[in-house]
Amino acid sequence: MEQQIIIQGQVINYTIEGEGKPVLLLHGWGCSTEIWKQARAFFSANHCVVAIDFPGFGKSPEPAEIWGIEAYTRLTEQFITALNLTDPVLVGHSFGGRVAILLSSRNPISKIVLVDAAGIKPRRKPVYYFRVYSYKLLKNLAKIPVVKLLVEPAFERYRAKAGSSDYRSASETMKRILSKVVNEDLTYAMPKIKGSALLFWGANDTATPLSDAKIMEKLIPDAGLVVYQGCGHYSFLERAADFHAVVSHFIQPKS
Repeated sequence: MEQQIIIQGQVINYTIEGEGKPVLLLHGWGCSTEIWKQARAFFSANHCVVAIDFPGFGKSPEPAEIWGIEAYTRLTEQFITALNLTDPVLVGHSFGGRVAILLSSRNPISKIVLVDAAGIKPRRKPVYYFRVYSYKLLKNLAKIPVVKLLVEPAFERYRAKAGSSDYRSASETMKRILSKVVNEDLTYAMPKIKGSALLFWGANDTATPLSDAKIMEKLIPDAGLVVYQGCGHYSFLERAADFHAVVSHFIQPKS
């Protein structure tokens, strides 16, 4: 069932279905509660499944300020409290994995599932920094009236080609938020996670490569990595039946 709640002045859209131990689904960048449709249907048979639209995604309006992972995590913590979700299993994909990592590093969360999760700052090649600083230079020059007519066409062509598809399709506010969060390194938080972590990954993931998962597995004290060949960044959709089975086994209480 779709509902809304106001937290920190933000209208938050979410779904809630089923009964039992709570499972909180945290979507990736550019997605919404809809990405979890199969998982919601499966896990709600035995659990209280909650899926949230982060501010700026789905039916939740954009934040009024430029948020980073800290702000998204604080909101999620307050959301958990407001809905009285006691020790929820956190399932975070990509961007949602960032929130799950930071949240579980400072709260008593027993189990966390990281699915092709972000959180490791990308290693940049020199050509990346050349593109970034060239873009910033053109952007600043385009603001000067004297040179605007000369520089602006080149700037527009550069902007059309530069950045990821996520960046190009985002609003100006969300572009700035994306630029902020992708440069946040959460490796410092991973050793602080006291609960058990399941890492579910696609071997062919290029957005959050398998090398990131292996770093996380080493840094999180109690972590296990499951890798599926032939899968990319959306392994939980490409291997849905396997994802449901593995996560179900992971979150079931030991007898």
